[in-house]
Amino acid sequence: MNVELAKPFIKATIDILSMMAMVTPKAGKPFVKKGNIASGDVTGVVGFTGNVNGSISISFEKKCAVQIVKNMLGDDIQDLMQDVKDAVGEITNMVSGQARAGLTEQGYKLQGSTPTVIIGDNHTITHVTSSAVMAIPFTTDNGKFTIEFCFE
Repeated sequence: MNVELAKPFIKATIDILSMMAMVTPKAGKPFVKKGNIASGDVTGVVGFTGNVNGSISISFEKKCAVQIVKNMLGDDIQDLMQDVKDAVGEITNMVSGQARAGLTEQGYKLQGSTPTVIIGDNHTITHVTSSAVMAIPFTTDNGKFTIEFCFE
């Protein structure tokens, strides 16, 4: 797997979360994921089509997702789980969009689908590819999250 592909995802994640939620995530070492169990409790997924097909997911630990939503919305939280679901979908969409723009410089032309959000302990993520899934772990002051992506 080409580690250069990870750079637009790392940059997009740090840019979006710093701007939208005043959270500065620290990226860990990318690795090839084994299995399909999500690393977190709330996951946003966006599929890609274009000159290659693939997908991205961002899987947050619950406490990390809740803190990000609180930072984004202030005290204006009406329904915490619905707000978490909406925010994770929006963050996944924005990270996906910025990362796709970065991948354009590497010769990829990609369109993204509407985000899907999955909530629950030990849920699974099925990426739309048979090739290796690259995972990038991140840490924040309020917990962890992992980005996964793959291309066919």
